[in-house]
Amino acid sequence: MGVVSDIERQLGKLRVLEEADGVPELRTSTMTHIVWCPPEWYAKASVTLAGLAERHPARTIILIPEAGRKSEVSAQAELQGFQLPGMAHEVLSEVIRVRLRGDAVHHPGSIITPLLVSDLPVFCRWRGEPTWGTGELEEILGVTDRLVVDSSEWRRPPSAYVELATLFERTAVSDIAFSRSLPWRRKLADLWPEIASIVKLRIEGPRADAELVAGWLRSRLKREISLTRREAETIRAIWVDGQAVGAGGEALSSSELLSGELDWFGRDPVYEAAVRAALPASI
Repeated sequence: MGVVSDIERQLGKLRVLEEADGVPELRTSTMTHIVWCPPEWYAKASVTLAGLAERHPARTIILIPEAGRKSEVSAQAELQGFQLPGMAHEVLSEVIRVRLRGDAVHHPGSIITPLLVSDLPVFCRWRGEPTWGTGELEEILGVTDRLVVDSSEWRRPPSAYVELATLFERTAVSDIAFSRSLPWRRKLADLWPEIASIVKLRIEGPRADAELVAGWLRSRLKREISLTRREAETIRAIWVDGQAVGAGGEALSSSELLSGELDWFGRDPVYEAAVRAALPASI
């Protein structure tokens, strides 16, 4: 394919330029990291990726779907260098930015598949809410070992968890909104066995984070628990039957949170149970 060949040519030229200075570098990848990144998420995604390279050297393929009637694909490749502690050589990771327009948005598989690093896992960080049932999601799921989302970026949690739950048998799925609440869930677990009788849960925090904490408790205790919530950018406080729970600890950066998701390879049954228990009662 022309675009893939062009990407490989760009990478080849960049490698030659890097080698020309006479200082040896190491090209290394621990995975193929796909990022589905609509333009409105690009700035935030760039900040997250900037802090990720040293933790997870990868071939990163950033897919940017853009509006347009004409089907077009353009790509730009670059090498990013960084120093690992204890290593004399600079480590190089490959970053490939692919812009998709028109009908090409729905068929990213033809670009992704030949660019996958052989015999290494494939992770996809999907920014924003997945476009359920579309060609682009289906093709990415076809090559991905783990799909990473952040449902706090969605407009309609928990109703969208209905679509999310249908993916669990197809690929491993994780949610940064759930991982972000881990310190708070540990605080709640410390209340055992008294918490077994909880009736009401109140959370000051994002909708998705709160719904998943409530779903986690319901799935662990195997019964209904009511949830009330006050909006905040992150979870700031939790009350169990009117009693405040101790602070959950220092918040992690977006890079640290994503790095944690990229360390998981299998399914997370605790998270899957929390999602199912967070589904609206009317469904």
